[in-house]
Amino acid sequence: MSQTKKFTVTILIILLAGSIPVLAFEKVGTTSFQFLKVTTNARAAGMGEAYTAVADNSDGLFYNPAAIVHVKNLDFSAGYLDWFLDIYHSSITAAYTVPGIGSFGIQGLLTNAGEIKVTAVSALGFVGDKYLGYTGEVIKPGAMMVGLSYARSLTEKFSFGVTVKYAREDLGVRAAGNISFDGGLLYETGFRSLKLSAVIRHFGPEVKFYDEVDIARYDPVNDVTYYQKYSGKGYPLPQTFNIGVSAYLIGSSESMWFDSGTQTLQIAFDMVQPRDFDQQYNVGLEYGFRNILFLRGGYKLNYDSETFSLGFGLAYDRYRIDYAYTDYGEFLDPVHRFSFGFSID
Repeated sequence: MSQTKKFTVTILIILLAGSIPVLAFEKVGTTSFQFLKVTTNARAAGMGEAYTAVADNSDGLFYNPAAIVHVKNLDFSAGYLDWFLDIYHSSITAAYTVPGIGSFGIQGLLTNAGEIKVTAVSALGFVGDKYLGYTGEVIKPGAMMVGLSYARSLTEKFSFGVTVKYAREDLGVRAAGNISFDGGLLYETGFRSLKLSAVIRHFGPEVKFYDEVDIARYDPVNDVTYYQKYSGKGYPLPQTFNIGVSAYLIGSSESMWFDSGTQTLQIAFDMVQPRDFDQQYNVGLEYGFRNILFLRGGYKLNYDSETFSLGFGLAYDRYRIDYAYTDYGEFLDPVHRFSFGFSID
């Protein structure tokens, strides 16, 4: 098959996949464990999260577990995010490749919402000149996730990866945990630097914070309150399905436009089908100079508030550091992300 035919077939596959009602996912108004949708990866955020076909080290575990097949020996990364309302997210990932067996990865995510003072109507009253309702109790909501991954290249062009993870969310008054799975594919088409990806994330059973709950009913005729038991309502995980494509426009001899020994320009696109929203689209660019300085930009389409993102990265020897700025529209403050990583070849 000629290169032109390969390219044509590739584009047709992407368009066909985009026209399929993605795995018949049911539209659900509310999903649980929303913290799983928040990324701390500055490189991915700087590219508008068009990342499933771009990721090439351990931080790709949050986007496509197949990405760790690119880890030659050992890779480690960490990320930090100051989210809205003083909520903090931090993450770590590590990947290790065993020749002839495959690549293994571990990931962790921690969400800290700080302390919240409990208030109640029964505690209302004046304290000095303030009308407060503090009970004296303090709750500390938060969430966490840990996961284990395995990835392997089946051919020179085709790789797969799977992740099993446990997530837990504590709302202060009730907590719940659940096991879920990620699965990813990565296909290097052979047409220059063009790569394709397909990823399903957060696939698992519904989350229930209550198995049974007592609902109070008041009978005004007999002036009595009685209780009825109801089964706790379950909420689905924020399951998503991504199809991604990436390519170098400028770079090595495999680039789409022209070759350069000192500069690279990578373009990426992700089509995202979330379980709790309409289809969304992420577009990203990354410019590199001598594999030391990287400038990034991205844009998201069909999101409630997210629009554009900007970022930069520095790489020296085995180490890398990244920063990203994400705009959230008129009514929300922008968000800043920081990442750090290193590899051992």
